[in-house]
Amino acid sequence: METIIVTGGAGYIGSHTIIELLQNTSYHIISIDNFSNSTKETFNRIEIITGKQVENLDIDICNLQELELAIKQIKNPIGIIHFAAYKSVGDSVLNPLAYYHNNITSLVNILSVCKTFHIPQFIFSSSCSVYGNVSELPVTENTAFSIAESPYAHTKQIGEDIVSNFAKSESFFNNVLLRYFNPVGAHQSGLNGELSKDKPSNLVPFITQSAIGILPPLTVFGDDYDTRDGSCIRDYIHVSDIADAHVKALNYLIEKKNSQQTSIFNLGTGNGVSVFECIHSFEKVSHQKLNYHIGKRRPGDVINIYANNTLAKSQLNWQPKYNLDDMMLSAWKWELNLKNNK
Repeated sequence: METIIVTGGAGYIGSHTIIELLQNTSYHIISIDNFSNSTKETFNRIEIITGKQVENLDIDICNLQELELAIKQIKNPIGIIHFAAYKSVGDSVLNPLAYYHNNITSLVNILSVCKTFHIPQFIFSSSCSVYGNVSELPVTENTAFSIAESPYAHTKQIGEDIVSNFAKSESFFNNVLLRYFNPVGAHQSGLNGELSKDKPSNLVPFITQSAIGILPPLTVFGDDYDTRDGSCIRDYIHVSDIADAHVKALNYLIEKKNSQQTSIFNLGTGNGVSVFECIHSFEKVSHQKLNYHIGKRRPGDVINIYANNTLAKSQLNWQPKYNLDDMMLSAWKWELNLKNNK
C-alpha cells in the first residue's frame, strides 16, 4: 500500500488533513509529531471521527539521523505533507532564533529524506504572511512579496525558496506550496479543533476561550487601522476546507496534472473579514455577548489581506464549503466539547 507521511499530524491543520485523507483516500497514513505543541489525545479524536487508528512516530525532525532511521522503516512512501513548524507571529518576534532553527532545519531535513528515499510528492504548508503588507488586493499567487512582518513569515518565505530550489535540482521531485490565509473553526462534529499547550495566539480560539471563561476578555489589537471598521482584516477559511485542499493538491501531483515541478496556490475564501466582524458572527451563533476591549496595535500584524483563490479553484477543483458563521459555530462546538469532557 502507498504511504503518505504527515509531519505535525497531531497539530491543528495536520489532524484535520489526516481526517480528510482517511475518509477520502485509500493511502496508508503515518504521522510524525513529537508533541512539542500538540497532544497524543488528538489521535484518539481522529479515531472516533474516522473509525481508524493512525500510527505516529514520536521524533524530532530537526534531528536528521533520527528522521532517516524512522523513514527507512516506512513502506512505500510516495508523498509528504509537511506541516510541522512553529507558527505564532507574536512569539516569533520575541524568539526569532527558535523559529529560524526549527522551521528551516526541519524543512531541510525533510527534503533530505525525500532525496535519500526518493519520495516524489511534497506539499509545503506555507502562509499568506509571505506577502507582507501588500498594496493591491486581492492577493494573487503572482503578487510580489513585501518585507516579512515577522520572523515566522520570513521562515515561510525562505522555506518556499528552499523547496523550489531543491525541485530544480531533482527531476523526480514535484511539489505544491499552499499559502493559507487564516484557518479557523473545527471539525463539524465538534470533536476535533485547535488545541495549543500555550495561550492561543490566533483570534478565534482566543474568542472561544474568552467566552467560556478560560481566558480574560479579548483584546482587539488596534481599532485605528485604515480599514472599514478600524480593525485588521483577514481572509478566514474553515480548517476542513484547508484540509480538503491538501488532499486535492496531493492527488494533483500523483495524477501528474501539474505542468511544472513547483505549483503555488492561495487558499482563502476570497473575502476579507475584520476582527469586529468575527466577533459579531461569534455572538450571533453562540447567542451571547463577548467581553472585549481595544488595545494597542501588535507588532508583526499585517493590516489587510485576502486572497484571489481562482487558481486553486480551477487547477485543484477546490471550492470552500463553509462560511464565517460555520467557522465560528464549529469552533464554539469544539470549545464546549472540551469543557464537557474535562
